[in-house]
Amino acid sequence: MYGQLLGKYLDDPKNFFVVSTDFCHWGSKYKYTYYDENHGAIHKSIEALDRMGMEIIEVGSPNAFSQYMQEYKNTICGRHPISVFLHMLKHCSMKVKVKFTRYDQSSQCNGMEDNSVSYCCAVAKVDPSGEDEKRE
Repeated sequence: MYGQLLGKYLDDPKNFFVVSTDFCHWGSKYKYTYYDENHGAIHKSIEALDRMGMEIIEVGSPNAFSQYMQEYKNTICGRHPISVFLHMLKHCSMKVKVKFTRYDQSSQCNGMEDNSVSYCCAVAKVDPSGEDEKRE
């Protein structure tokens, strides 16, 4: 609903939007310890989980992001603003490209007693190709 209401404001070059969040809060302190051993060390599993979400955001699919959150329950504090922004992309007339530029973790978890918070940075800008590609 909010994405539909706000989408038109992405079309106005005078407007600037900031969506701020951290990513995975991992460890007993945060009551979230998802670990996929296929990725090796815990911190690598956390990074793989986060990058999965980041890739979905770059694609710009609000439905895929919702499915990702339902399946993995990643503790992204700003999941709702991200979802609104993805819906805004769907409802604006310009093609906006999202690209993550940096990723880091507060600590590298190696044991189940460790805790970590993930941080990443992305930039969204109008695609100069001018194509009007609608997102799902």
